Amino acid sequence: MNYRHLGEIVETQPTIGSNVEEVNYKNIKMQMWDLGGQSSLRASWQIYFSNSQGIILVVDSTDRNRISIVKEELFRILECAELKGASILVFANKQDVKGAMTATEVSKALNLQNIKSHDWHIQSCCALTGDGLGPGMDWLTERISSHKTSK
Repeated sequence: MNYRHLGEIVETQPTIGSNVEEVNYKNIKMQMWDLGGQSSLRASWQIYFSNSQGIILVVDSTDRNRISIVKEELFRILECAELKGASILVFANKQDVKGAMTATEVSKALNLQNIKSHDWHIQSCCALTGDGLGPGMDWLTERISSHKTSK
C-alpha cells in the first residue's frame, strides 16, 4: 500500500507493534507514533501517551463491522490521565471508496458529540491522494500551538 508523506509517496505495510517518526509540520516538530491496532497490542498503547498533546485516530470508513470496536477503544484511551488536555483528530479515511461512511456517519458511530473532556475534530480524507490531510493537520497544530502558549 502507498500513502503520501508530506507530498512524497511512501510504500507502507500494516503496522505490527509500533513505528516512530519525527514530523515537522508548519514549524511544529512532532514525534509521531504509529501504533498497531491488533487487539493483542492495544493494552500497551498507554505507555506511548506520556506528554502527548494530540492523538490522531485514523478510521477505515469502509469498515462498518469494526467501527464499534474503534469507539470502545477511543473512549477507553480518553480515560487515560496521560491524555488529559490532548486534542483528538479523527481522520475518516478512504473517502475515495464507494460506500464509505461519510465523516458525519463516522462521527455519529463513534459518538464524538459526547466527548466533552477533549477538543476533537473529524476530517474526511484519502490517505492515497492526500485529500483532507492538510486541513486536519492544520487543526491539530493550531491546538498544539495554543496549548503551548497557554502554559
